[in-house]
Amino acid sequence: QVQFVESGGGLVQPGGSLRLSCEASGISIYAFAMAWYRQAPGNQREFVERVGAVAKHYADFVKDRFTISRDNDKNMVFLEMTRLEPEDTDVYYCNSETNPQSWGQGTQVTVSS
Repeated sequence: QVQFVESGGGLVQPGGSLRLSCEASGISIYAFAMAWYRQAPGNQREFVERVGAVAKHYADFVKDRFTISRDNDKNMVFLEMTRLEPEDTDVYYCNSETNPQSWGQGTQVTVSS
């Protein structure tokens, strides 16, 4: 059974930083592009950033503030978030972009003063 477990979220002030982690089990991520997504209650889940073997691509709203990375040996994906804004408040999820699996529980990020 494939499972993604996200962690690292929390409450942070505007301008602050967080590092999210995603641990995959039941699947070896090395063969797939991986991505982070986010979703607010009542909204559709939206794409944040992806990483292939090397290349990365991010949504316009990221504006170079977030950096995705992967550790295939540990079967993990990370999202380093800086200069956080209140509009970044969401639940963040990871998944394989090229071989989507069931969604995990996500990790809540709240940006507020």
